[in-house]
Amino acid sequence: MTSITNPALSTPSTPRSGVGERKDYHALNAQLNLFAADGSIQFEKDREAAAAYLAQQVLPHSRPFETVWDRLHWLITNEYYESDFLAGYDEAFVVSLHAQAEAHGHEFQTFLGAFKFYTSYALRTFDGTTFLESFTERVVTTALFLGQGDAALAERLTIEMLSGRFQPATPTFLNAGKRQRGELVSCFLLRLEDNLESIGRSVNSALQLSKRGGGVALLLTNLREAGAPIKHIEQQASGVVPVMKILEDSFSYANQLGARQGAGAAYLHAHHPDIMSFLDTKRENADEKIRIKTLSLGVVIPDITFELAKNNEDMHLFSPYDVLRETGTAMSDLSITEHYAEFVANPRIRKTTISAREFFKTLAELQFESGYPYVLFEDTVNRTHALEGHINMSNLCSEILQVNSPSTYDAAIGYQTVGHDISCNLGSLNIALTMASPNLGNTVEAAVRALTSVSLLTDVDAVPSVAAGNDASHAIGLGQMNLHGYLASQHIRYGSEEGVDFTDAYFRTITFHALRASNRIAIERGETFAGFERSTYADGSYFTRYVHEDWQPATARVRQLFEEAGVELPSADDWEHLRDSVREHGIFNAYLQAIPPTGSISYVNNSTASIHPIAAKIEIRKEGKLGRVYYPAPHMTDENIEFFEDAYEIGPEKIIDTYAAATQHVDQGLSLTLFFKDTATTRDINKAQIYAWRKGIKTLYYIRMRQLALEGTEIEGCVSCAL
Repeated sequence: MTSITNPALSTPSTPRSGVGERKDYHALNAQLNLFAADGSIQFEKDREAAAAYLAQQVLPHSRPFETVWDRLHWLITNEYYESDFLAGYDEAFVVSLHAQAEAHGHEFQTFLGAFKFYTSYALRTFDGTTFLESFTERVVTTALFLGQGDAALAERLTIEMLSGRFQPATPTFLNAGKRQRGELVSCFLLRLEDNLESIGRSVNSALQLSKRGGGVALLLTNLREAGAPIKHIEQQASGVVPVMKILEDSFSYANQLGARQGAGAAYLHAHHPDIMSFLDTKRENADEKIRIKTLSLGVVIPDITFELAKNNEDMHLFSPYDVLRETGTAMSDLSITEHYAEFVANPRIRKTTISAREFFKTLAELQFESGYPYVLFEDTVNRTHALEGHINMSNLCSEILQVNSPSTYDAAIGYQTVGHDISCNLGSLNIALTMASPNLGNTVEAAVRALTSVSLLTDVDAVPSVAAGNDASHAIGLGQMNLHGYLASQHIRYGSEEGVDFTDAYFRTITFHALRASNRIAIERGETFAGFERSTYADGSYFTRYVHEDWQPATARVRQLFEEAGVELPSADDWEHLRDSVREHGIFNAYLQAIPPTGSISYVNNSTASIHPIAAKIEIRKEGKLGRVYYPAPHMTDENIEFFEDAYEIGPEKIIDTYAAATQHVDQGLSLTLFFKDTATTRDINKAQIYAWRKGIKTLYYIRMRQLALEGTEIEGCVSCAL
């Protein structure tokens, strides 16, 4: 049998004191950490642990009801469920749908999947002692809520969710149908302008959005730098760092009824004069007055920065106040690469210089220490963007890439003009199960319609700019998970030629069906997203690469996978017909795909997370008072274990190659984490950054070093978008 290097699967260790007192389910789960007598992994013990947990902890603490409607009436009367989402359905249909769902016979495949669902998603009594929902009941409630009276859609969504093919994001799956709830939205993006009214309003908005359960990213690029003048008086501005401290305190204060902690991120352009101070806030030895502990950081880097570093030149940093005054356009809405020489030559734009190579060295040092900052490759993002406008930031998990626009405020911080900020309406397909779908196109369309419902049902009236942006764009982010699980189940190595070829073919196919679904919605509703007529969808140029090539996978094995699954790859004629329909009728959603990191939902869905490789064959997590919990990689068996190389062994280049194959078909971003062995240096991180940039990657999420995983502790992920 192939040896396993993860310390969770080493030789048996001496039990700690008190282990014998633990519940049976925990002891059973722990046997994943011990080899059986024949040297195999004891997968069956984990399934026994799931059954024991349900028998010992869930069933005895679940409230029984005589009938479906007894339960629903009780939940509505006692203010656990909203009442209006059931009003559009016939009672007989609701009963029938529950019966159909129960007949499906859902079973949790792992202990952690069952534990996560019942501790994080299932509705409980207000005192927390009694469960009021099973997994099946949560699925049906979510489907009925998103169906909004459309019985056919509710039935489709129930089937897709119970099959495991589609999974709404945590905020949707957690909150749908509940009376006491937060928003259905995963995260929000806000831009700040260079005035105190905008800063004050944004802090208030961050509090309001955190209260409703979404992580919030904020763009700081337009704030004038430390020492800049205010009303012509020099050395008055405090710069971005004090604003970051205010935001960090705000996020630590606000949360969604204790269910989800407030979380924030701040994005700053690499050519902002405060960029080095911004980065220094994450240093381990930073002064407490400036140190940022919980706020995430993201840096926007244009092509020119790489060119300057390549030539070993200094990079100029430009005052946002002067850029706005000289051009009439905020610095965040301009391509610095295009305007760099112009700004350098303009004596009325104040500027300072730093070494471009020193900047990248600092970036790598901080990523080595803390995993931060995230990186957005500005010109790469905007070169492939189909809509009018300039993308200048991302979110907490670096997969949302949409255009925003500024708001203006009066002295009382009321809106004078309402701009467009961004909300993230997310959900993911399970690649392995989607490939096994009776009709892949129907599965994709059901997911697009579900997420469109999330957008249409979301009205964040406390932050009008978010509401306006959502109303104009109907933007969604259809994600994916379980790529590594699927590839390994087919005896294909992650990052291999066949693995990359499958990724290209799969995402190409998903893109076709997602666009077709959005086109159908536009036809049905007689409506497109605002600004469609100025997009490359409208003039047809978006489709050029697809209609001019009758593409097929490059490898015989990948062609075989699609043939055996009965999945037809869209032909050039298919794309041409879709192009013509889109040009005539439009699409309803301004954005359709985004690949988030998927966290808790991956465990519930029994999927490898997102499209990155596993971090360990047997993952170790710390779950509160329960302590260590073990999670086996989905689809892993003793027969295919050699195909479950972990991310540290696979290395950053193969991960980047895989993401690059998907990126070319995804209209937004992909949450890309890079993993390095404990022998890696900052030079290795720099090389990976350059490789990612050259391969057309749009954003980088965390940097993970091997020693963090070897400690066996839970590594924090994105709390807002980790589905």
